[in-house]
Amino acid sequence: MTDKPREAALELLRAVREDDAYANLVLPQLLHGYGLSGRDAAFATELAYGTLRGLGWYDAVLASCVTRPWQKVEPALQDVLRLGAHQVLAMRVPDHAAVDSSCVLARGLLPRSGADARAGFVNAVLRKVAKHDADGWALQLQAERADDDVEWLGTRWSHPAWIVRAMRDALGTRRGELVDLLVADNTPARPSLVARPGRLPVEDLLALPEVEPGRWSPLAATLVDGTPDSLACVRDGRVGVQDEGSQLVALALARAQVDGDTGRWLDMCAGPGGKAALLDGLAREAGGHLVAVEQHAHRADLVQQSLAPDSPSQVVTGDSRHAPWGDEQFDRVLLDAPCTGLGALRRRPESRWRRTTADLAALGSLQRDLLRSAIDAARPGGVIAYATCSPHLAETEFVISDVLKGRTDVVLEDARALLPEVPDCGDGPTVQLWPHRHGTDAMFLAVLRKS
Repeated sequence: MTDKPREAALELLRAVREDDAYANLVLPQLLHGYGLSGRDAAFATELAYGTLRGLGWYDAVLASCVTRPWQKVEPALQDVLRLGAHQVLAMRVPDHAAVDSSCVLARGLLPRSGADARAGFVNAVLRKVAKHDADGWALQLQAERADDDVEWLGTRWSHPAWIVRAMRDALGTRRGELVDLLVADNTPARPSLVARPGRLPVEDLLALPEVEPGRWSPLAATLVDGTPDSLACVRDGRVGVQDEGSQLVALALARAQVDGDTGRWLDMCAGPGGKAALLDGLAREAGGHLVAVEQHAHRADLVQQSLAPDSPSQVVTGDSRHAPWGDEQFDRVLLDAPCTGLGALRRRPESRWRRTTADLAALGSLQRDLLRSAIDAARPGGVIAYATCSPHLAETEFVISDVLKGRTDVVLEDARALLPEVPDCGDGPTVQLWPHRHGTDAMFLAVLRKS
């Protein structure tokens, strides 16, 4: 008898490992291909995503349960064992069911020869895993390491050590919250929805039985039942799937006071279109229009598709470092800069294992160039919102301070004043949201004004 949810989860792990696939793009295809829906789809999703989040922790546990180096275990068999360990240590699956189903998966691996040996190996290893719960394994593996040791925290909460250090530094004087943050990164986030202005009143969205009000954004709802694509308003574009942190960035830009506002808005890195669709609605409500820029043609097409059919907004394909909008200057400029995405680890479970410190150097240069271009694009008196979905200081505070050192035509304003409904946003003048404090992605926001 086939076990389609577990087979789909195993296939996702293989695709991520071998093809460098993005889990959020591949999983819907696998669920459709295996004919999974409802509880089976939810089980496959939690099994796959939870295993990817906890991969570092499970590898540490499994390495202590095998008699050869963990790196010498066949990669496909490692995936089977990781799925089994997640079921034993983090899911409400009886140990015998986790072990037996993993043995079945091991037997199904190619080549067919050696199937019994693979199943016996998996059985023996997972029975060792099942001797302790997660807390018991923590006591076994921690040994004499300190509770705040970065390497240990990275192992226990399944984050690369360099990310743990970066999160600790970004928390500053509140680094005592580090474990809470790491735990929040490992906690699945419910889908957050946004009622796009001019396309669906938020009251209509909140009237749906599948949702409840968002926590901070006045346009937000949280999906508590089903999947986003099961809602007609999502399928037809009146409602978007967008984290509340991203919504708050757009709302802050819209709320900023601009004297002599001419209604000209710019979104410099608009793909794939979530913020552009929200800004488009906010701009039209204010009597303005949006210019949305995206460097890559296929992503520019996605931006165009995200906008309302009757929108006067313009989509431009080009590199925002070189002002493809020409000589026009804008009242409001959004730079949602390309970044490591460390603020969205709970939604992108595999990204923590892909990013390295080498990414910071290349992204840092790009972020600085784009911010300089954003300042140039703003008219005197206009505002610029610089945002990243990363709390890493190299992508946030350091970018702002470096660019401002060379400019006399721009000042940093207190972004917290634009989000009065959101408490505990940091010491200012920038805003830093956190999964463990706000239930959002770890969005960073700085607001600058052209002088």
